[in-house]
Amino acid sequence: MALGDALIALGGSFLAAGIIARLGTRIGLPTIPLFMLAGIIFGPHTPGLALVDNPADLKVIAALGLIFLLFYLGLEFSLDDLVAGGRRLVLAGVLYILLNVGGGLAFGFAVGWGSREALVLAGVIGISSSAIVTKLLVDLGRLGNPESRLILGIIVVEDVFLALYLAVLQPVLSGADTFAAAAISFGKAFAFLIVLTALARWGTRLVNTLVTTRDDELLVVMFTGLAIFTAGVAEELGVSDAIGAFMIGLILSSTKAAPRIRQLVHPLRDAFAALFFFAFGLSIEPGDMLSVAWPIVIAVAITVLLNIAAGVLAAKLNSFGRMEAVNISLTVLSRGEFALVLATMALAAGLDTRLAPFIAGYVLVLALLGPLIASRSEPIARALPGGRKRRGRGAPEEKDSVP
Repeated sequence: MALGDALIALGGSFLAAGIIARLGTRIGLPTIPLFMLAGIIFGPHTPGLALVDNPADLKVIAALGLIFLLFYLGLEFSLDDLVAGGRRLVLAGVLYILLNVGGGLAFGFAVGWGSREALVLAGVIGISSSAIVTKLLVDLGRLGNPESRLILGIIVVEDVFLALYLAVLQPVLSGADTFAAAAISFGKAFAFLIVLTALARWGTRLVNTLVTTRDDELLVVMFTGLAIFTAGVAEELGVSDAIGAFMIGLILSSTKAAPRIRQLVHPLRDAFAALFFFAFGLSIEPGDMLSVAWPIVIAVAITVLLNIAAGVLAAKLNSFGRMEAVNISLTVLSRGEFALVLATMALAAGLDTRLAPFIAGYVLVLALLGPLIASRSEPIARALPGGRKRRGRGAPEEKDSVP
């Protein structure tokens, strides 16, 4: 592709993603599925204007989106917050993962697309979108709610699980055909994680010296270089660029420059992540989503039921009432960026061709449905049996117990 054509395609992709998302956000829709929808609309598989004929042309740009997305997640992650939440918060997060990932794995094997595909589906169905969940809590004004701390705790536990899950999944997806090959692949991934974990634990002073500067321009150059370089090394070792980016973000989160890095990386994360979601949409043929419509419907129904069960258990565990249980269940329902990360890995590994359109349709439905019903959690809670309590004049509202 000529330079002029490449620049037009890249600029057009940014504009198309921005325009579609801007229209959607006016009616309260989250941006992640809208960016993906823009890629489908202006992709090569949809009639009309195709901004990019070959999704591979945006491969490096899309990879940067994934890197900055996971790098920022690492920066935001805090093991101290998880420990401070106490045993019940951790247990609630673990129960959520066991129910949802376990249900996703069962669905994956039931659909019969293959064992590796089932492992991918377990993560897709089991892990909620931290970006959408966090934004929902802010937009709905619920950050001060008592159950919101628990919701954020569940997200943190999911992040821990995601880091370990990606590290284990990559060797499996690499297609090692013998136990020895799989063991060597996993050993390299594990050794790389140990090195980065040791650096996070004992090398903070060294890393702090490397990135400490009063000049914002130089700081951006340094953390960008570290994120991309570490992601590249991880990819070469078969660990996945995503986990490499997450780990270097985790390391930098302990430095004195961390607050400035979080602020400076925002525009990079937002811009390139939009292209990551857009590029994924380019690879999806709308007709393929129709061919897996029933698996999508079943998976969405399973996810709703599992989230309700997990929300009720988490509420009981923390002595919350009916309203809090409904809020927990519906707020963590959305799926988004992590599902698409797994879909990208599945595409690169050459897994069953039905996976990508299934994940695209599943994410589109839940990323749109989740925020819409979460914003109506109060009338939903009141509509449940026993959801209305009589109150005396001026008396505080009674707290319903979770049935």
